[in-house]
Amino acid sequence: MLKLDSRDYALAWPLLKEVKINTLFAEGVLSGQTTGSVYVDSVHNPCTFYVAHEYGMSLVYGDSGNEEFNRSLSDYITNKTGHRHSAEWLQADPAGGWDPLIEAMLTEHNARLDAADTRRMYIQTRVNFTFDPEVYYRAKAQWFRQDAEMVQMNGEGFGEQEGAVIPRYFWRDAEHFLASGKGYTLMWEGEQASSAFSAYRTTDQLEIGIESAAGHRGKYFAFSVCCKLIDYCLEQGLEPVWGCRMENVGSYRLAQKLGFKPALNIPYYRLSELPA
Repeated sequence: MLKLDSRDYALAWPLLKEVKINTLFAEGVLSGQTTGSVYVDSVHNPCTFYVAHEYGMSLVYGDSGNEEFNRSLSDYITNKTGHRHSAEWLQADPAGGWDPLIEAMLTEHNARLDAADTRRMYIQTRVNFTFDPEVYYRAKAQWFRQDAEMVQMNGEGFGEQEGAVIPRYFWRDAEHFLASGKGYTLMWEGEQASSAFSAYRTTDQLEIGIESAAGHRGKYFAFSVCCKLIDYCLEQGLEPVWGCRMENVGSYRLAQKLGFKPALNIPYYRLSELPA
């Protein structure tokens, strides 16, 4: 695996466009919306790509038959050399023949470890959704919190905001987010209860990121602030996009309540940050 210079990221686009799953986070790296790394089999004529987003998501696609690349990929996935300093959630192009290879790598790695060893890797499920406006409008009429205050994100506290899913993990800086992104926060009794923002945005799609504060869950606040962002999408002619792990029950249920229908399940590989 060779690191591709960011000035050559254009080489990664043609094959990425052939991947038939949600690749918006990878597009965010390649377009410069956010930071990350791209690894390839050849820096001059690459046929295999590994795009790693700094937030901890990665995608492998392209030619899966390159044995030299696959050996270095195995070392990377199992962190044999200690190269990775953070955990990753890896997904692979379903049409590329990657999943049997990756599962074999994880099986071999786990076989050397005790069941409770934190270096073990495991597989969950990544869900891609399609959006149904009719379901959305019916749900909004029933559950939207008319009594809540909505404020547009203005970039204030961009670098200090805390949470697991927040704009600074997906945008270079506050100025970039304000220029190209969008977000809203639902206020309740003077507190920021829930926020929804564009984790990624293209000319025709916007992927939703959502974060709710502890103590404000179960009150349709997340649902309502997502409605605000979805309405913005529909007004701007953008397709709202949602992606999550099936095992993230809260996100999975919220998506369906908002009119997102599960359309495709793919393996999602949890890669430990600890060296093998």
